[in-house]
Amino acid sequence: MKAQIERPLLNRILKINKIDRIHLVQSCKSGLIVLCLLFFFASVAAGQQQPAPSAAAKYFSDVELINQDGQKMHFYSDVLKGKVVIINAFFSTCTSVCPPMNRNLEKIQDALGDRLGKEVFLVSISVDPETDTPTRLKDYSRRFHAKPGWLFLTGKKENVDWALYKLGQYVETKNDHTTVLIIGNEPKGLWKKAFGLAKSDELIRIVDDVINDR
Repeated sequence: MKAQIERPLLNRILKINKIDRIHLVQSCKSGLIVLCLLFFFASVAAGQQQPAPSAAAKYFSDVELINQDGQKMHFYSDVLKGKVVIINAFFSTCTSVCPPMNRNLEKIQDALGDRLGKEVFLVSISVDPETDTPTRLKDYSRRFHAKPGWLFLTGKKENVDWALYKLGQYVETKNDHTTVLIIGNEPKGLWKKAFGLAKSDELIRIVDDVINDR
């Protein structure tokens, strides 16, 4: 008896005449079209907001490197972009030119003071990444009292080689690495080279010139 009473009531609730069904279908279609158009224009707007890569970003690329703390860093985006950088190539078991060159960087570090790690970064890239693990570089960095803002970089050999190649520092044999410092002001597009074994006072003057875009 209860089922006989409920079924007609259910039929009345669900009953929709032909005109109502047409209106409902048309409304659904209109709603879907509006949603699709909103999604399309949102996608276009998002695409327009993404700036094209700069010439520097295209040139240097974003190969992945690893710093002395084991953190992954992209070469252009994390290491170079928007910064003044002083870059050298070295390896931790080098006993000839690397120690005096890095002592010069230590003196530059001291001269930079609070600017280090904010607007200016020291970047030492190992030419022997298979030996120079992050842990080994961390120990090595302590020899020169490296402060935050002095990066010691290693990583997969092919990635490190590519970064060095883009800097003009790639060598087949680690002992053939250069003693050149590359001093760059990435936002200004100003790049200079200096002899890494020169007197530290001379190097500090060059660094100041690059910072001040001279």
